[in-house]
This record gives sequence, structure tokens and C-alpha cells, in this order.
Amino acid sequence: MQSRVKETVILAVAILCLGAFFYRAQIDVKERDRVVFVRGLAEREVPADFVIWPIVYKEVGNDLAELSATLQSKTQILEKFLLENGVKKENITYSTPAIVDADGELYSGGKHNYRYVATVVATVATNDVALVRKTMEKQGELLKHGIAFSGSDYQYRTIYSFNGLNEIKPAMIDEATKNARTAAEKFAKDSDSKLGKIKTATQGVFSIENRDENTPYIKKVRVVTNVQYFLED
Repeated sequence: MQSRVKETVILAVAILCLGAFFYRAQIDVKERDRVVFVRGLAEREVPADFVIWPIVYKEVGNDLAELSATLQSKTQILEKFLLENGVKKENITYSTPAIVDADGELYSGGKHNYRYVATVVATVATNDVALVRKTMEKQGELLKHGIAFSGSDYQYRTIYSFNGLNEIKPAMIDEATKNARTAAEKFAKDSDSKLGKIKTATQGVFSIENRDENTPYIKKVRVVTNVQYFLED
């Protein structure tokens, strides 16, 4: 009889201890589920460090030989202008002249003053962005030599880019992470909690865009870091 009572007492104590264990485990899990999700943003404005400047000029005529000679002469004038303004010869390339025969166009219709229209694209590609911008301001001087540019075609727009992302990446990620933690700490303080360890963290993709439409040579670099922190009482 005493043996049964003893066994019953032991079993009861074991059940109580087990219940306490499960209760404690549930509390721990519940507490561990208390998290705050924050985003940290880092932005920087940087100058473009590479530029591609297409210079498009056209010529019309009725004789291919004369047209070719005129294009060659204007190409030499253009190259001299670029070299005199500091552009290196190795940074200049020329496309093969694209010639349209108006008489051969099926849908041209009507009579044309000139049979041939030739288009040449000279491209300046360099990391000296400041030099190119300064030279672009002087391109009106070429009008004196009969060289008119065709700048309305979106296909031949000047392209500015920024290639120094790897140099600023670490600092920007660090800044974004710190901004995320600052936001999390404020939330924890406002909710009478303590900020715990990081549960998850993901780094967003870096984006590089023009600061605005009028200054494509100034870029805005942006990254967002997503972080989840545990909250503790």
C-alpha cells in the first residue's frame, strides 16, 4: 500500500515537473517569436565616371563619290576639333557610313532633291566625363565648318554611367544596417522592450539611377537592408 502511494507521489511530481518544462518551453518559444522587422536605407550621390558620347552627322548628295569625299573631309574636321579639346584619339571610333538611296525606297514617294542620305556616328568613350561635358559645350563651333549634329534621336543619346560601385558598397551596406538598427532600437524603446539579436537579414539590390532628368552625369546610388530583430522584455 505504502509502495503504491509512493509511486503515485513520484508520478505526480514527475507530471508537475514535465508540465513546468513544457510551460517554460512554450514561454520561451513565444518570447522568441517576438520580432521587429525594419528596413535600413542608404543613399549617395556620385558623379558619373564613364561617358559614351555619340556624335551623329549627316550629308546628302546625288553622287556617291562626292558624298564620300565630303564625309571624309567632315570626319577629319571633327577629329581635329576633338583632339584639340583634349580627347584622346584612342577614345574615338567611327561607324561605317549608313547610306540611304531615296530612289530605292519603296515607300519614299515623290521627287527628291537629293538621292543619297549618308549618316556617320563618331563615338567618344572615356572616363574623363568632365572633359567630354566641356567639349560638348563647344560643339557649336563645328557649325562654322558645315557640320550639323543630329541630336534628336534617342538611339544616339549620351550615356553616363558609374562603375565605382564596389568601392562604396561596404560603407553603404554598413550605413544601411546601422540605420535599420537605429529604427529597431526606437521601436523597442517605444514598446518597453529590449532589442535582441538579429533573426534574419537580407541585403537589397543596389540601384543606380540618374539624380534627375537634367543631370544624367550625377547618379544616385541606393540600397535597402531588411533586418528582423528579436525583442526581449
